[in-house]
Formats: sequence, structure tokens, C-alpha cells
Amino acid sequence: MATTGTDSPRERYRAQVRAEITRHAWEQMATAGASALSLNAIAKQMGMSGPALYRYFASRDDLITELVREAYRSLADTLHEASAAGADLSGLAHALRDWALTDPHRYFLVYGTPVPGYQAPADTTAISSEIMTTLLDACAALPRAGAATSFDSHLEDHRDWAAGHHAPSGALHRFLTFWTRLHGVLSLELAGHFTGMGFDPARLFAAELDELMSS
Repeated sequence: MATTGTDSPRERYRAQVRAEITRHAWEQMATAGASALSLNAIAKQMGMSGPALYRYFASRDDLITELVREAYRSLADTLHEASAAGADLSGLAHALRDWALTDPHRYFLVYGTPVPGYQAPADTTAISSEIMTTLLDACAALPRAGAATSFDSHLEDHRDWAAGHHAPSGALHRFLTFWTRLHGVLSLELAGHFTGMGFDPARLFAAELDELMSS
């Protein structure tokens, strides 16, 4: 959590403690998964009582929400930086893969199996939409977007996640094909399902991307 020069010492201390809590939470998730996240276990690691830690995060879900925000914000910033540096859709796809390989538990928190009983608040969806819009813009900029389909018309009527953004006919379907196929390859790679199969997952990812870019 960022602080400013106008923060009081108490606010800075609170931000530091919250940051330490989230660091322990990420470490716990990396070994046991999001569903096993325990505020009491984190409190013990930090030498705090459970009630003391709950002054910083009122519940497990509050802590998970902070982690989801951090993960989405990190990916959104990564893609924004790549886009600002001139990356096309292929460059953004590789930036996504690099981000996921660096911290697979972040990737699985937002794109893996949902945490039982947890419902993310609306503001996390807004950050996710930044990611989708950045990729959709890059997809729409490709030379060929394909012919419009009935599914594209359906998407145009149900685009709450990209309100106000207008893409050429066919680009939405092409984008979702890109999104689902690359996430499929990436999720299988991160989960270790390619281990022992005798090929380089990076080359499979690149081959899928090349096919999608030329379709």
C-alpha cells in the first residue's frame, strides 16, 4: 500500500503492518493455496494476537480482496508499461506469460479455481477490465479482425466490462479466442501438466500465439 508525505506516523505504521500481513499471506498461499489462508496463522508468524491482526483486516475475505487487488493491479501495470513501450498483441501476451511465471500463485488467485465462499467486490472487476481493454485494443489493431459473427453481435450487447469501448466487427470474438486459448496453455503449464511430456511449453505458447495472430 502506497503512502504519501502527508500520512501521519500512525497511518504509515498501519500501512507497513498491512503490507507485512499481505507479504505473509502471499507466502502462505504459495505453499497452501488461497483456500487455506489463515489470519490466525499469519498473526502467529508476526508475533501478534488474532484480535490485533483483525484491526488491520476485518476478515479473511478482506485480506483476499487486498491480494486480488494487488494481483490485478500488478498485471494491469505490467501490460500498460508494455503497451506504452510499443508492444503489440504478441508482446502483451508474452508480458502476461512472464508475469504469471514470476509468481504463479498471483496468477491462480485471479485466474484459477475460485476461492470457496469468496465474492470479489466491484472495484476488483474494474481493475480486471483495464487488463481486458488493453488486450482488446491490441487485438483490434491487428490488420485482420475477421468477419463478424452472430456471437459478435451477442458480445456487443453484453459488454459491461468494456463500456464505451468500440471494437471493429469480429475483433471481440477474435479477442476471446486469443484470451481463452492462451490462458488454457498457460494454466496447464503453471499447474505442471506438461512436465515429462518432452517439449518446451514456451514454444507451444509461441506457436499458439503465432496461429492466433495470423488467423
